[in-house]
Amino acid sequence: MAAEMVAGGAKIMGFSVLNLHSLNPSSKSFLQCHFRNQRSKLPLSPIWFSFGKKGRGMMHLRKRVRASVMALTEEPLIECGAEEQGVALKVVALVTVRKKHMERMKEMTLHWLDAFNSPTKGGVVLQLVSTQLDPKTLEPKLSNEAVLDWSKTLETTADRITYKVEFMVVNFGVPGAITVNNKYQEEFFLESITFEGLVHFACNSWVQPEKVNTKKRIFFVNKAYLPCQTPEGLKELREKELMELRGDGTGLRIPSDRIYDYDTYNDLGDPDKGVEYARPTLGGRQNPHPRRCRTGRPPTKNGYTLSSLRDDEFGRQAVAGINPLTIQRLEVFPPISKLDPSIYGPQESAIKEEHIIHHLDGMSVQQALNENKLFILDYHDIYLPFLNRINALDDRKAYGTRTLFFLTTVGTLKPIAIELSLPPTDPNCPLKQVLTPSVDATTSWLWQLGKAHVCSNDAGVHQLIHHWLRTHACIEPFIIAAHRQLSGMHPIFKLLKPHMRYTLKINALARESLINAGGNIESFFTPGKYCMEISCAAYRDWWRFDLEGLPADLIRRGVAVPDTTKVHGLRLLIEDYPYANDGLLIWSSIESLVQTYVNYYYSDAEMIESDTELQAWYNESRSVGHADLCHASWWPTLSTPNDLTSILTTIIWTVSGQHAAVNFGQYPYGGFIPARPPLMRQLVPKEHDPVYVDFIEDPQAYFLSSLPSLLQATKFMAVIEIISAHSPDEEYLGERKDLSTWSGDTEIIEAFYRFSVEIRRIEKEIEKRNADTSRRNRCGAGISPYKLLIPSSGPGVTSKGIPNSITV
Repeated sequence: MAAEMVAGGAKIMGFSVLNLHSLNPSSKSFLQCHFRNQRSKLPLSPIWFSFGKKGRGMMHLRKRVRASVMALTEEPLIECGAEEQGVALKVVALVTVRKKHMERMKEMTLHWLDAFNSPTKGGVVLQLVSTQLDPKTLEPKLSNEAVLDWSKTLETTADRITYKVEFMVVNFGVPGAITVNNKYQEEFFLESITFEGLVHFACNSWVQPEKVNTKKRIFFVNKAYLPCQTPEGLKELREKELMELRGDGTGLRIPSDRIYDYDTYNDLGDPDKGVEYARPTLGGRQNPHPRRCRTGRPPTKNGYTLSSLRDDEFGRQAVAGINPLTIQRLEVFPPISKLDPSIYGPQESAIKEEHIIHHLDGMSVQQALNENKLFILDYHDIYLPFLNRINALDDRKAYGTRTLFFLTTVGTLKPIAIELSLPPTDPNCPLKQVLTPSVDATTSWLWQLGKAHVCSNDAGVHQLIHHWLRTHACIEPFIIAAHRQLSGMHPIFKLLKPHMRYTLKINALARESLINAGGNIESFFTPGKYCMEISCAAYRDWWRFDLEGLPADLIRRGVAVPDTTKVHGLRLLIEDYPYANDGLLIWSSIESLVQTYVNYYYSDAEMIESDTELQAWYNESRSVGHADLCHASWWPTLSTPNDLTSILTTIIWTVSGQHAAVNFGQYPYGGFIPARPPLMRQLVPKEHDPVYVDFIEDPQAYFLSSLPSLLQATKFMAVIEIISAHSPDEEYLGERKDLSTWSGDTEIIEAFYRFSVEIRRIEKEIEKRNADTSRRNRCGAGISPYKLLIPSSGPGVTSKGIPNSITV
C-alpha cells in the first residue's frame, strides 16, 4: 500500500506563503479577479527598474538609451511621472530550482519540452503582484503572466538549476508577491526567485501541480510588516493567508495543504504490534499535555495516480475493494442485455472479438470463456433506464457501463475493454462506445476517463444496492418483526438481540440526512434525485433473500461452483478472491454456531412448525416487511431446523460480515476522489464533440473538471469518514456480553466459547494470508492487505473490524 498522505506545512525562511487550496475552484478568487483584464498588449520601451537613495523603496522608471534588457539595480528611485504612464518595461528574474533526484528531473524535462514548441502555453507560469493598488480598480497591480523557459539555463550545479524569466510591467510600484502556477504533472522544489540580487523571494517549498489543488501558489517578498504596516496591495492577501493557515477544523489533509490545527497526542502507540506498544492519549483531564498539530486522517492512496486507478488496482478492487460483490463470470460473448430492445436498442454489446483478442494471452475468445478466464462488471441494465433523466440534471453525466476482465496466470484481473452506452435516440442506432487499454497519449486519457465512469457506476451500485438495500433496508423488516412477534425470552430473539443493536436507529438517521430528498446520497452520487429509484429497481428485479447467503451469492454470480471436495463445498474460479476467501471463513463459523444453537432448541420439524412466535416472525417479515415481494416463489420455507439455520445464518452474516465488507473501507478506498469518483460531470469526448479540442489541449484539466467539485468532494469525504469509523462502544463478532442468559445451558455457553475461539483463529489466518506473497490481490509492492473481514478492531477508521450488527 502506498504511504498515507500526510498534512503539514513547510517551515518557510523569512516569509509567508499563501495557499488557496481550499477555495472553491468554481468561484473567482481574489487573484483571479485581477487576472481578467491583464491580457492587453503592452507597449515596449527600453526602461530600467532601479532602487536607491531617493524615494526609500518607491519605484522609478528611467529611460536608458542603449539598454534593451531591463533589470533591477541599486540606483536611486523616484516615482513615475504622469508623462511616462502607460510605458512598459521588462524585468529580469532569476529562478532557482533545487533538484530532487536525477530520475525525477529527467521525467520533468520530458514534460517541459512541450513548452519549447508553445511557450505561451508553458508549464510554469509566474506573475508579479505589486504592493500598490490600481487607483482605478482598487485591486493590486499585476505584471503580465511570464512563462518559465526551461531552455534558458543560466547556471547548473550538482543540486540546483537557475533559469531566467522576463516580466513586463506598467507603473507597477514595488513587487510584494509573486504567483507560481505549475501546470505540469510533476512537483518541483522552488528555492528562490531573485530580481538581480535586490528583490528576493526565498521560497524553499515544493510547488505542487496545478491539477492537485487547481490554485496558484503565492510567495511574499522577504520583508516584515506589522499588520498595520501592510502595504495596501497585500492586505487582503495577508488576511486570506491566515484564514487558510487556520483552516476550519474539518476536511482532508493532503501534502499540498498548509493547515495548522490542534489535537491530542493520540498517535504515540502502535497497539497492532502488541499490548506492550500501547500508549495512553496525552491531552485531557486524565493526562494533561500540550496539544499537537492535527494532521487529520487521510485516506490510503492504494497505488493511485493523480488521474485514476492503475489498471492492476482497478482489477484488484473488483475482488478486494469496497465493492467486491458485483464481479461475475462472463458466460456469453458478446454480453447480452435483458432490457426491451424496442426501447433501448439491440441487446448485444458493442464489444467485439477484435477489441479483446490481443489481451487474452494467445487464447481465442471461446477458449477464454470455456476456461473461465473472462469476467465482467455489468452496469448496463442497472443505469440505462435512468440515463436520460440523470444526464438532464445539472453537473451529472453517466453511461451504462460494461467492463471485461481477463484472469491472468498469476490470479489478477486485467481490464481489457470498457463499453459506454447511452439510450439511443433511434433504436436502430445505439449510442455505444468501446474503449480498450491505451496505445498512445490520447487513448490513454480516454481509457482513464472510461475507468472513472466505471468507478462512478460502481460507487453508485455499491452504495445504493449492496450497502443500503442489501444490508440496511432489507434486514430492517426482520428486526421490526422480531420485536413485534418474538418474546424477549424467546431463544431466537436472544440469539438475534446483539445482531439487531442500533440498526433501527441508524436507519432512521439515514432517512433523515442520507437518503432523503436533497440528502447526502443524492448530492454525492451520479444518479442524484434518482438514487433511491435505482435502489428500488434493484430490489424489484434482482434482490432475493434466498441468494443473500455468501455461498449462494458466489454461485449466482458464477465466480464459484459447488464442489464437495472443497472445505466450504465451493470452488472459487478466482482463487485469490480475498472477499470470498475470508468471507467463507466467517460464514462457516456463523453457520456452525447457529446450527448448534438451533438444534439445541429444535430437535425436529414439528417443533419448528408449531412455534407460533417463530412462524409469526418469519411470516410478518415477508408479508408486511417485504410486502412488495411477499408472493415471490423464491422465499425459503421455514419448516425444519435446517431451514431456520439457513435463514438465521443469512441474517447474521448480512448484518455482520457483509455489512463490514461494504462499509468500513469507504473512506480508505473511496476517500481519494480521482481514483474512485462517486459522480461524473462530463461524458467522454468524441472527435466530433465541441469539447474534444479542449480535451486534446489539456486532457488532465478535462479529467479533473469531470470529477466532483471541490465542495462536493470535501463534503463527501467528511461523510464517508464518519460512516467508516467504529465507535468506542462497538461490540464485535465473537463477543457476547449476555452469556449469563444461558447460565443453565452449558452446551450453548460452550458453543459461544468455541465460536469466539474460531473467530480469533480466523483473524490470525487472514493476517497470515495477507503476508503470503503468492496472493497477488492482497500482497505486493504498494498493495493493500485485505483487512475488511478481520473481526476485531479499535475505534475510529481502521479498515477492519466486524461488529455484531449494523451500527453505522
